[in-house]
Amino acid sequence: MEQLTHYNSSFEPRRFPITVICDAVYFQQNIGSIFRICDAFGVSKILFTGEHFIFSERKINKTSRNTHKTVPFEIIKDKELLIERLKKDNFYLIAIEITDNSIPIENLQLKDKKATPLALIIGNEISGISKELLRISDQTAHINMYGQNSSMNVVQALSIGLFAITQAIK
Repeated sequence: MEQLTHYNSSFEPRRFPITVICDAVYFQQNIGSIFRICDAFGVSKILFTGEHFIFSERKINKTSRNTHKTVPFEIIKDKELLIERLKKDNFYLIAIEITDNSIPIENLQLKDKKATPLALIIGNEISGISKELLRISDQTAHINMYGQNSSMNVVQALSIGLFAITQAIK
């Protein structure tokens, strides 16, 4: 058995019509990992929002492994401007957050959404997704958890969310 690399694997490059929205994600290591996982899942674009957002290329490169240079991204610090744009561009918004009406992420039904721009929202490392973005979300999905904790790292949640969405829209 031989371990394959990205140079000799049979994975076909693909871009999905998915935009990832990072709502006040601030930890530089997480930002770097977000780029890396978005590259792996063929995400079209990343939007960062939050009035205190900092982009330190030197710090994020430790976890991004240069994917911050290949995945398109934009920084929109003003959340109201972001919301206006999402509405104008008619995004179908999926928030990964446990709420009183969230569904298990494996139950997402998205086959009829192929023609609609999709956005997956992840939240701040401490407080999750803001009320403003939760309010405009079309669907809220959670990841079933079986331990004592009710949350996980934002990057791991994004990974699970992107896997579920890419499987649902294939």
